[in-house]
Amino acid sequence: MLDLYRPDESIFPERKPLLYLLPSLNEEDFDPEFAPQPTSATELPELGTWTMKFGMSVLEIWAARRQPVQLSHWCNRFVYADLVKNVGSQTEIGHIRKLHQCQPLDGICESVMTIRFQGRIRSLAMRFEGLDHRWLCTSLTLL
Repeated sequence: MLDLYRPDESIFPERKPLLYLLPSLNEEDFDPEFAPQPTSATELPELGTWTMKFGMSVLEIWAARRQPVQLSHWCNRFVYADLVKNVGSQTEIGHIRKLHQCQPLDGICESVMTIRFQGRIRSLAMRFEGLDHRWLCTSLTLL
């Protein structure tokens, strides 16, 4: 007889986080052989340090102190186009206050960085997906 409070492992194996199956392709059409391949977070660089470096680089680009091409490999084309459009949009490099991160699924990270620009606090929302053995920024919004 099955115990309802402790399911039999042979019937209900332990659940592990599943790697998402369909990355955000933003309606791009890829040949299945060459489509981006999802990558587990265990095969990617350490997330906290990587996100801080990426966020700082974005702030430097917006302050026109860094070239956007330096992040082209780590952004999808829509995020990169927006990054290029906003070069020089800030008069100063913001000061990072805190970083909040969440991994809703294996290989996906949603981060919010709070930043101080002069006397104002703003938030930078970022979404990263593990694709082709690297973190790729698929969404970047300054609130």
